[in-house]
Amino acid sequence: MSQYDKEIFFEEYSKMSRSVDGLKGAGEWHAFQKLMPDFQDKKVLDLGCGYGWHCAYAIRQGASEVLGIDASEKMLEEARKRNPHESIAYVCADIEKMDYSADTYDVVLSSLVMHYVLDYASLVKKIHASLKEGGIFVFSLEHPIFTAQGKEEWICDENGKNLYWPVDHYFSEGERNSIFLGCKVKKVHRTLTTLLMTLLQNGFVIEGVVEPEPDPSMLDWPGMKDELRRPMMLLIRARKVTK
Repeated sequence: MSQYDKEIFFEEYSKMSRSVDGLKGAGEWHAFQKLMPDFQDKKVLDLGCGYGWHCAYAIRQGASEVLGIDASEKMLEEARKRNPHESIAYVCADIEKMDYSADTYDVVLSSLVMHYVLDYASLVKKIHASLKEGGIFVFSLEHPIFTAQGKEEWICDENGKNLYWPVDHYFSEGERNSIFLGCKVKKVHRTLTTLLMTLLQNGFVIEGVVEPEPDPSMLDWPGMKDELRRPMMLLIRARKVTK
């Protein structure tokens, strides 16, 4: 069962600003949007589509068809309610195990999913094969500085004030046990070198890398100013080229 299908976890996720307000409630969207390619008449695959916000965005930008994949039935139920469209198909599947059609998509996008992927290199190869020549892979994930220590919690003083963000075992890649929305969640830590070099070694050229700061309009939100103290997310845009 997907973590997102567990009742308590899903209920807490549904309260997040990115769940309530969509893309405008996502702190990284102002930067992620700038990495998005031209969607006009493009065939798009969204890996880990969640509520379908990015699928709907691609359609609004002129995409001809979008396939949204997610392992959670609860997430897809919300996607079909919140972001329905005749040119969007939502399918429940494990993105690491599903079959990928070769030379099919103009754009593959993914938001905050790759830090859950166990075999990143294998998935990158599948994504490369699924893209047409010149196709774009654009994705976001939790930053290696954010995932390294594992717990993903600030070190605080006796009054609960955030002192610093711990970075430890950075070069020891692998699974981490963290607490997200009050629940135990397994994520996978990889170094920045691994994330980028895996793309380069599998037929991609990197066109953009961004460590996004919060949008200035969000800095009055509770806790948001602390997001200027360390990177939480990493955004990458890569293009398929023939070796």
